[in-house]
Amino acid sequence: MSTGKKLPLAGLRVIELGQLIAGPFCGRMLGDFGADVIKVEPPGTGDPLRHWRVLRNDTSLWWHVQSRNKRSVAIDLRHPEGQELVRQLASEADVLIENFRPGTMEQWGLDYASLSARNPGLIMLRISGYGQTGPYRDRPGFGVIGEAMGGLRHLTGQPGEIPVRVGVSLGDSLSALHGTIGVLMALYHRKVHGGPGQEIDVALYESVFNMMESLLPEYAASGVVRGPAGSALPGIAPSNAYRCSDGIVLIAGNGDTIFRRLMQCIGREDLAAQSDLQGNPGRVQRVAEIDAAIEQWTRPRSVAQVLEAMDAAKVPAGRIYTVADIASDPQYLARDMIVDSTAYDGESVTMPGFVPKLAATPGALRERAPRLGEHTDTVLADAGLDTERIAALRARRVIE
Repeated sequence: MSTGKKLPLAGLRVIELGQLIAGPFCGRMLGDFGADVIKVEPPGTGDPLRHWRVLRNDTSLWWHVQSRNKRSVAIDLRHPEGQELVRQLASEADVLIENFRPGTMEQWGLDYASLSARNPGLIMLRISGYGQTGPYRDRPGFGVIGEAMGGLRHLTGQPGEIPVRVGVSLGDSLSALHGTIGVLMALYHRKVHGGPGQEIDVALYESVFNMMESLLPEYAASGVVRGPAGSALPGIAPSNAYRCSDGIVLIAGNGDTIFRRLMQCIGREDLAAQSDLQGNPGRVQRVAEIDAAIEQWTRPRSVAQVLEAMDAAKVPAGRIYTVADIASDPQYLARDMIVDSTAYDGESVTMPGFVPKLAATPGALRERAPRLGEHTDTVLADAGLDTERIAALRARRVIE
């Protein structure tokens, strides 16, 4: 499971206090590229993600992915001695990640001012529903709420129907990625510019809003409120899902030259040649007609036939994958996006590979996801605690 290559974040020490998705996903990204991620979990129960979704041998399969390349230390953060242990760990860390409700870290005496007093170079990533400031800061916020407030949920689904959610926790994952970017920028500032550590404040709704393209300037300039458009891409044509004899195919023919190739492929040279369809604005005006022409061609053909024709015409197209398709797809396999590991219960786990792909220092699976508290003694001993103190803390249930 180990790699002989030196990974880009090797030597970076990260303390992960977060639970569930947003904070731990950031920790996973850093760990995948070499950081030493010490995951602090509550004794007895651990991170609730250990028991989310599909379980095997009483442990979530998701857990094995989200917590790879991490070490688990079980510490009761509500206990004053547990809080002092975190201060000690943070005093020698580069990064601390937390995604509790704003004010929680302050209540525990683990606020940035206190931690940075002992470690001025510490970078503290704080992920929350609404951020550390503002009138909503104290509200509880999950990813789904961030997707709604960030404007994404309003755009999903069919016009006139109840907006649907994306089938994954997209708001949390986007926040984790923004948090990871923030950590890397803060590390660069500290190293290259000689700056101190700093806090990074990531809000779920802002992470979603940051991905909403031209939504705000369109509204500010012309009062346009973009709404749901089903499978189409509003204002860009043609780009839609089209029915075939045995399924659905996605075709993106919205580039000017691509559109002409698409029309020639489906036998509509007349549309390819029309002057008002040579640019996107004209095609948008006639998108219903264009979509109807495309589906008239795809409807009697199979998905495989359509994709073969689109590939020959160099028109971007694809089918809709299930996870079963992904698991056996040659492109996924060729790029090592399907990785097998052995969990601590001895069972095999298949999980996603590593993204992004660095040519010289790619991410790697160095360690399997840990048992709860598996590394408590080792980590605390490295922090200077002797065996007697560790035993005493365990007897008082401060640690596990």
